[in-house]
Amino acid sequence: MKAIINARIYDYDKYIENGYVVFDKKIIKVGEMKSFKNDGYQLIDAKGQMLLPNFVCAHSHIYSIFARGLALPFNPKNFQDILDQMWWKLDSQIDNEITYYSGIAAGSEFLLNGVTTIIDHHASGTEIIGSLASLKKALNNTLHMRSILCFESSDRYPIKDCVKENMSFVNKNHTEFVSGLFGMHASMSLSDSSLKLISKKLNNTPIHIHVAESDMDENDCLEKYGTNIISRLDKYNLINKDSLIVHGVFMNDEELDIIKNRGAYIVVNTTSNLNNAVGIPDIKKYMEHNIPVMIGNDGLSSSMATEYLNAMYLTHLKNSNPTAMNIGHIFDIINNAYSYVGRRLGINIGKIREDYVSDFMLIPYAPFTEMNSNNAFGHVFYGLFPNFRPNDVFVDGNRLVKNGELTSKKAKAELIESRKYSEKLWKKVKEI
Repeated sequence: MKAIINARIYDYDKYIENGYVVFDKKIIKVGEMKSFKNDGYQLIDAKGQMLLPNFVCAHSHIYSIFARGLALPFNPKNFQDILDQMWWKLDSQIDNEITYYSGIAAGSEFLLNGVTTIIDHHASGTEIIGSLASLKKALNNTLHMRSILCFESSDRYPIKDCVKENMSFVNKNHTEFVSGLFGMHASMSLSDSSLKLISKKLNNTPIHIHVAESDMDENDCLEKYGTNIISRLDKYNLINKDSLIVHGVFMNDEELDIIKNRGAYIVVNTTSNLNNAVGIPDIKKYMEHNIPVMIGNDGLSSSMATEYLNAMYLTHLKNSNPTAMNIGHIFDIINNAYSYVGRRLGINIGKIREDYVSDFMLIPYAPFTEMNSNNAFGHVFYGLFPNFRPNDVFVDGNRLVKNGELTSKKAKAELIESRKYSEKLWKKVKEI
């Protein structure tokens, strides 16, 4: 067994100024250093560092990692143009090998930023069947991360293959490291016939879907079907408990009430919304409707600390009120993610306490002002988050990052190999 000693310990609940953690796959004992006894543990001295639970990214597009630096003709006038000119060109050329290596590249970056559980929304037009197994192989088998995966069903693809890939993965994967949801792109890319088919096969599986990321999605639904998006989905009994409604920038009170009543979550992606100029989600309003909110990166950044910062600052701007959201709200959002992942994977996660999985990180921090149980999260939010880079990252008790570098030789080698597959993808996309 191992023991981390001389650490400041904080888990968004309790704070220990100078403490220790004895652990294996799970945390065995936590306490203050004055009560620590070394019973032959492998010691890790964390003097000058904070011990925090690892982050969860509640919505990502891992394949987008290979879009970095890709130069394509790009002059979008609206959100649909962004999809047509960039993302739908990219994902249409992704096969299972590219999916695997994109998982290696993105997963490695996530790890180095203390993000060890990813809820991903995958798309790959060249190969659908087996794509989630390829992503699982990268994230879970090679990198030893946790993940909740789905395929982005859309009428751009053979819909029966999309349904088959989602349900096959859901039915075959439910461990402490991986499980599945049913992925759907958005209302605007799914016909009624596709929704009927999905509803028939869903078997109460939670869905993971973009909703009203842009006003174009909501307007499309109103024009074609005479109703809003959430009501349309609900008509087909698609919004089940633990469903993820992603973005939700343009939703009315009726839609929010349905989301609340169905036990679904809203996942905001504020940085991506800024980049696409589609609008700012009304997080304060979602919370007032008692809807649990989580935060994703939408495939744009591997730093969840940045996402938490942007979520609060943009909520202040949207509401023209510097107290519209406070660090207590961010605290709730972080814990919502731990609660969700814990339920979907069947584990205790997100706390530094006995019987919780040993998923945590060490990050240097020397506070300039007093730090105690009353202001610890203020130090984390305003001190750590803007300069976030862990020294060590552990998952299931295994040190996956040490001194800011991946520990796995295989992961390092596969990361170098991934460059070949980004080149392969770029070549295919540029030939379209």
